[in-house]
Amino acid sequence: MSLKGKKIILGVSGSIAAYKAALIVRGLVKAGAEVRVLMTKAAADFISPLTLATLSKHEVTTSVHDGESWNNHVELGLWADAMLVAPATATTLGKMANGICDSAIVAVYLSARCPVFFAPAMDLDMWAHPATRRNVELLQSYGNHLIDVGTGELASGLSGAGRLAEPEDIIKILADFLAQPLGKGTPLPVKASNTGTGMSTKADLTGTGVSSPAKQDLKGKTLLITAGPTYEDLDPVRYLGNRSTGRMGIALAEAAAARGASVNLVLGPTELTTTAEGVTLHNVRSAREMHAISVIKWPKADAAILAAAVADYRPSRTEAGKIKKKEGPMTVKLVRNPDIAAELGQDKRPHQRLVGFALETENGLENARGKLKRKNLDFIVLNSPNDKGAAFGHTTNKIQLVTGNKVTAFELKSKDDVADDILDALVKVL
Repeated sequence: MSLKGKKIILGVSGSIAAYKAALIVRGLVKAGAEVRVLMTKAAADFISPLTLATLSKHEVTTSVHDGESWNNHVELGLWADAMLVAPATATTLGKMANGICDSAIVAVYLSARCPVFFAPAMDLDMWAHPATRRNVELLQSYGNHLIDVGTGELASGLSGAGRLAEPEDIIKILADFLAQPLGKGTPLPVKASNTGTGMSTKADLTGTGVSSPAKQDLKGKTLLITAGPTYEDLDPVRYLGNRSTGRMGIALAEAAAARGASVNLVLGPTELTTTAEGVTLHNVRSAREMHAISVIKWPKADAAILAAAVADYRPSRTEAGKIKKKEGPMTVKLVRNPDIAAELGQDKRPHQRLVGFALETENGLENARGKLKRKNLDFIVLNSPNDKGAAFGHTTNKIQLVTGNKVTAFELKSKDDVADDILDALVKVL
């Protein structure tokens, strides 16, 4: 991994994760980069500018002017091969997204002609909030590159998505990007290292395993697909979850992209992933995180396929420490999670199509038809763990497509083939 001769700007904002900036600077310098550090005033409360100046061997900039001299942010923006903001707090994300230029970081960002990467760090509810999601989407729409948050224990004591990506992963992403034979500032999809950090990136153009499709009947369409389980934390080490692997939803995303669609895949916590061209991957953990991204992506989608096994309930509170065993029974109070399908169905516009999934162990058709009407779905995919080789944990599935009074049953097939059956049905209603 080499960054020899590369010029990197590192912007550090006021998060508890700012201490990791020292590791990032040291790693960048060790890889051969020349590093200039910018800090917000809040960041200096968490890590000394002197520390980063010593590691980078350059003076740290904390403001555009200090009362006596002027720091030329335009010149710095032109100097760099890449700009990295890590950690990027909710405040800094909001200011970057909306052009609020009251810090050295935003001033240089607005002047930069190089690729810009941002690695957020904040508490899980802040990360899942629609305002934050909107700002992230805005930054990505400008051509900036998200190095997504990791999942684990947070400074608040809660556990979930919001941790700063690991320094070595951040450095690898920069090195891989700058090693590409592209001109300075040319947008390039960033491939995550899939090391469990929960990175959400555009997939690169290699390793998709998908041959050129014979049909492009979804070309020009934008699809939202949810997949996998959601985990609802009880404490830092325990959670409520289910056995979904996400395989069915991933198969749908890859097949839709092969047909020409642009796909946003919102994927719950699972060991499976995808690097298919045309699929933008959003890793989430909880139902609320999946809900937050889905409601943002839905207005610009032509269709959504909700294949995720979303938890209907979550604990009313997540304990900061591990729950200790006590005498007698334990009671956990649960509260309802947002109903993603119902909310998207309520907001569905005439040109949009919405496909749901129903996993039923009894009264399957009756329950599926109830969901179809109640959630304003165009059709629903019914499957059951009672069928051998179907539903969770299998590479195969056996489904029925339910549309009003019409039911189309299929034999047991690979999930890749099932995905094509579902997309054929979607194309017809689109």
